[in-house]
Amino acid sequence: QVQLVESGGGLVQAGGSLRLSCAASGSIFSFNAMDWYRQAPGKQRDLVASITSGGKINYADSVKGRFTISRDDAKNTVYLEMNSLTPEDTAVYYCYGRGLLRSWGQGTQVTVSS
Repeated sequence: QVQLVESGGGLVQAGGSLRLSCAASGSIFSFNAMDWYRQAPGKQRDLVASITSGGKINYADSVKGRFTISRDDAKNTVYLEMNSLTPEDTAVYYCYGRGLLRSWGQGTQVTVSS
């Protein structure tokens, strides 16, 4: 089982930036795609961005133009660069690897103050 560990969350003011990292304990090629999800208090967990092993990328409409997903295969790490953050981006952010194997990270809290 490949484990995923997120890092990089924290408290930031509106308009600021954060970069989240998702480090895999094994090769991220164990997964066909890597996703970032987020879950705000009292809300469902929503897909934010995804990147396939072939490099195909998709974003939720709410983050297009502000967030960038990328991957470093040599480091077995996926990143989520988040810019122009708003309080509505406040949530726990989760990394998810899917394919023949599936794995969730434990989540990292992102809090954006107004």
